[in-house]
Amino acid sequence: MKISCVWEHNGSDSILHASSYVGAYTRGETKDIALQKMAGEIVSYLKWKGEALPDALEVMIVQEKASGLMISDADSDVLFEEERKTLSGVEYEELKALALKSAQDFLDLYEAIPDREKSCLPVRMTFYGQVPRTASEMYEHTKNVNDYYFGEIGVETDHEGTIVECRQRGFAMLESQPDFLENIVYPGSYGEEWSLRKVLRRFIWHDRIHAKAMYRMAVKTFGGGIPDPFRFV
Repeated sequence: MKISCVWEHNGSDSILHASSYVGAYTRGETKDIALQKMAGEIVSYLKWKGEALPDALEVMIVQEKASGLMISDADSDVLFEEERKTLSGVEYEELKALALKSAQDFLDLYEAIPDREKSCLPVRMTFYGQVPRTASEMYEHTKNVNDYYFGEIGVETDHEGTIVECRQRGFAMLESQPDFLENIVYPGSYGEEWSLRKVLRRFIWHDRIHAKAMYRMAVKTFGGGIPDPFRFV
C-alpha cells in the first residue's frame, strides 16, 4: 500500500502528513526519522478507524513545503494541493464523522484521567507559550481551537461546552452556508491559506497530537489502567 505524504520542514526538522490518511502525521529531527515512524503511525491510525491493516507500506512524498515555523513544536501552515479540490456530500459526511469520532475519543480519554490537574511533566515553553502539562490544560488547549479553525473559513462559532458539542455546532453553522462544499480557499491569519478540507484534517491532526501527549503523560503519571481510544500502542 502506498502512503502519499506531504513533507513540511524547517531546516532538517520535519513533519510528514499522510495526505491519504486524514490527520495522520509523524515528526522528526530529520526527514528520515519522520519517514521511519510513518508505518507505525498508519497502523495506529487504521486500528483507530477499525480498518484492516495492509501487508506492506510504501511512503511517497508528493508535496514539499519549506516553512519558517517551529516545526519541532508541530507548528504548521501547509495547504495540501488535494485540499484545494471541491468536496462531494458523501466525502464531507465521512470526514465530518471522522472529526467527530476524534473529538469523542479525545473527550473519553480526558474523562478517564484519574486527576486532571496532576502531571509529572516538567514546565516547557514553545511558540504559543507554556506547553500544556495536565490533562485539563491539554483538553482546554485542544478544544479551544474550534472557533479559530472554523473562523479561518468564514464560519462564526465558539468553543463553549465539550469538545464534541462545540465541534458539532461549528459543523451546523458551516452547513447553513449553501456553497460550503465548494471548498473555497480562504486567505487566513498570518498569510496562511485555509479550506474546509484543511479544517477537517487539522481537527483530526491536532486531536492526535494532544491525545498522544495526554495518553503518554497519564501513563507516566498514574501507571496502568489508562484507556487508549486512539490505539497509540
